[in-house]
Amino acid sequence: MNASKIWESEIADRESTSWYEASARQRIQLLLDADSFQEFIGPEHREASPHLQVFDLPEQFDDGIIVGRGRIAGGPVFVAAQEGRFMGGAFGEVHGAKLTGLLRAARDITSIPVLILFDTGGVRLQEANAGELAIAEIMRALIEARVAGVKVVGLIGGRAGCYGGGGLIAGCCSALAVSEQGRISVSGPEVIETNRGVEEFDSKDRALVWRTMGGKHRRLIGGADAFADDTIESFRNVAVHLISSAPGFDQNVLKAEQARLEERLQRFGACGDAVDIWRALGISEAEAVAVMDGPEFVALANRKQGPRHDAR
Repeated sequence: MNASKIWESEIADRESTSWYEASARQRIQLLLDADSFQEFIGPEHREASPHLQVFDLPEQFDDGIIVGRGRIAGGPVFVAAQEGRFMGGAFGEVHGAKLTGLLRAARDITSIPVLILFDTGGVRLQEANAGELAIAEIMRALIEARVAGVKVVGLIGGRAGCYGGGGLIAGCCSALAVSEQGRISVSGPEVIETNRGVEEFDSKDRALVWRTMGGKHRRLIGGADAFADDTIESFRNVAVHLISSAPGFDQNVLKAEQARLEERLQRFGACGDAVDIWRALGISEAEAVAVMDGPEFVALANRKQGPRHDAR
């Protein structure tokens, strides 16, 4: 097969493959340029969690996260991809250490951006203290990388969403892209229901979950910087754009972000539901947001919540 046919085949695969349905390895394989990925600490090293055997739980030799280096649109990039099908992509000691190490490598090199393919329910309960410590170490490493000038872009659209400590880490990124299937929140639906009751939040109400934590809502309120269709190709295009357009990181950015969050709280703090927030944004037919297709929603989001490159 000649180079032109190979390139056409790659594009077709990216356009036809669902990000939501793909595994972490499939996402990396199609997101990056062909044959450019070099894995660090792969399954052959058997760096599995030291804690799961205690609970008689199955291990995975990459511990649910793949880290390495490759190229996207010809440019070098570090990449980490969580496997949501293994323990819900949850953070443990080894899982977290791999991402921390990748971010520290990016910090030291300074010239290579990082892509984090989030797909996580948060911290493993079986590794509670080690998992919580991992979250803190990752956040520190991520901020140190950004201070050094590294762009860190998060991509969210997997089965597990981006919850718990993953939501905190995502909030530290230079920029975020999310699909309609993606969800971002510190507390998951079941956690909220357990602690506050079903009257506060019904975790079985999928429409409520998605309009509160889903990709469309997060994009409209500024919790995500770009919206992608559920294809590898769409996420690839958005990733390339965000790598080039994401803001730097200094005191002015922190001040702008704090001001943006204060403004958001004042504007929407009294709203009881996401639909109320959409109306406050000036969306006359707010109930229609949930059923908009990708291009229609992107056009709406760009009108109602344009990019804020002075913040994030």
